[in-house]
Order: sequence, then structure tokens, then C-alpha cells
Amino acid sequence: MQELHDAPLAPLTTFRLGGPAGRLLTATTDDEVIAAVREADTAGTPLLVIGGGSNLVIADKGFDGTALRIATSGFALDGSRLELAAGENWSDAVARTVRAGLAGIECLAGIPGSAGATPIQNVGAYGQEVSATITEVVAYDRRAEAVVTMPSADCGFAYRHSRFKADPQRYVVLRVRFALEDAGGLSAPVKYAETARNLGVGVGERVPVATARDTVLGLRAGKGMVLDPQDHDTWSAGSFFTNPVLTEDAHAAFLARVAERLGPDVTPPAYPAGEGRIKTSAAWLIDKAGFTKGYGTGPARISTKHTLALTNRGDATTEDLLALAREVVAGVEAAFGVTLVNEPVTVGVSL
Repeated sequence: MQELHDAPLAPLTTFRLGGPAGRLLTATTDDEVIAAVREADTAGTPLLVIGGGSNLVIADKGFDGTALRIATSGFALDGSRLELAAGENWSDAVARTVRAGLAGIECLAGIPGSAGATPIQNVGAYGQEVSATITEVVAYDRRAEAVVTMPSADCGFAYRHSRFKADPQRYVVLRVRFALEDAGGLSAPVKYAETARNLGVGVGERVPVATARDTVLGLRAGKGMVLDPQDHDTWSAGSFFTNPVLTEDAHAAFLARVAERLGPDVTPPAYPAGEGRIKTSAAWLIDKAGFTKGYGTGPARISTKHTLALTNRGDATTEDLLALAREVVAGVEAAFGVTLVNEPVTVGVSL
């Protein structure tokens, strides 16, 4: 296992922000991951697990403990059954399933990060979530000091949430297993209206799986959501805020605020979210509260391509980023009475 001391963490994150770790270990096998976790737990050393770094906001002061970078590899496809090691690059794995003609995760193309992070956040985009295809998650249970295999039903999946996210200090994901679909080279039914429009089909129709993937990649690139070292709009964590899910009463109050601020004929986005709840669009809220594309004058600004992405323009600090995030949260709250919640995991800092 590679071991470094006083190691920079910023290069390991898509924000390119954060101070150093007291100690950085890079594990390339499951056994190395488990050994590193056990060592830290036995010694009582704080542990930060890093995959692709696409969902991390690390304090400028860094992390005073052991950072464990999971760099395991493993892509195993048996028919339509897929197993990925936690360290596998997610976007590359999606591309390989598409080349195999399999459907189920093609609309999750271009999402940065590692496979092991996908069940933690229940990663989703363009009408797909990994919870729809995950069958099992293999993880190291730090409390039981044992490797456990959890079926999907036991993972507590919800919108951008899971059992792993709810108890972040307990589990370290090692492997993720999926059941994909062989639909004769066609995609899963297209669920997202924007994707369907760009494909020229109706919601619920299928298209060639590669066409679906390529269309999603184009949509993501147009919003600065595909990593490009030369494009500061991609120096981000993708969507910085989750879409708010409101109760019926909270939604009614929200609509009243919208009418008061924007006029009675303005209808904000609304999507059923189950159990008397309605989901609305964080991007819409941010824009209508006055935080338009490119907002900001400092080194941290809203993306010029998408209001939901906060970006490092090259020389920002984590505190610069958080100041912008707090301004956006306060502005949306004042305008519409809705509190935005950050999607990335914060380390040593908070909004």
C-alpha cells in the first residue's frame, strides 16, 4: 500500500480544493482497504475514505488523520450481471456496459467518481438511479469488524440517500453488484422528458442504448457536468444542492411565495415524490432567486452553464466556495421559504 505524509488532497477532488491529510494511504485490493480501516479503527485515528473525489468538500486546513484512497479495480460481467470493485471509474464502467449492449445505467454516463460511491448517494440522473439496478452491496462493517453483503432491499435507498449515507462511519463499500437488462441493444425506457425531447421520442420509448448514452453525455457536457481539466465550469461537484422535497402544506406555502414574487401565472417545476410529497427544482429556485449562470465576482462562482453547479475558477479556497453556497442558500430561503441542502459531503466544514 502506498503511504504518503502531509499529502495534498485537493488533486484528489473534482473541486481541486482542500488542505493536506496527515497521512494518505492508497489501497489497490479489498484486503488492503480492510487492513487500513482496521488499523485506523484500532488506533482511534480519524479516517476519511476517498473514491473519485467528486462529492467532497474538504476544509482548507485539510484532514488531521488518515485519508484512505480506494483504488481497487475489477469489472466482471456475467451475462447481464455486473460486479464492480469500489475503485472502478464509474463513467468508464457505464461505457463498457453500453458497448456490451446492456441497459439500465446508460443515462448515468459521464457522472464522475468511483463505483463504490454510487450506492452511498444513490446516484441518479436523467431518469435513472442506481438503486433500480443494484442487487447487492459488499461492504466492510466497521462496527461488526466483518465483510457483509447487503441485498438492495436492505440498503435503505431513497432520493440521493441510503443506509450508507445515513451511517457514514459504519460501512466502507468494497463491491457493487447490478442486474442490467439485455433488451436487444435497446436502452431502458426513457423516463426523463429532456432526454426524450433530445432523442425525438416519447417518454417510455426505447432507443439504441449507445444513442441514449451519447445523448446524455451531450446534455451533461452542455451543462458543464462532464469533467474537463481546461473548463473551470467542471471544477465542481456537479449538482451542489439536492432538489427539495416538500410536504403538501410546505408546497402550498411555496406556491404562495412564488405568486407573490413572480406573479400568479408562474408555475414552478413539480414532480410527485410519494406519500403526499412534491419535489421541485433546485436549479429553478436558484435562478429565480437571482443567482443566474456565472453569478459571482470572486474565485468561486456559479457555473456559466448551469445554476446548480458551484465552481472553482482556478484559485478559490474552500471558504470561498462555502461563502457562495451560504449566499445562495440564504437567498433562496428569503425568496421562497425553501431551504436548500448540499449534496456533496463536507469534511471539517459545514454550511
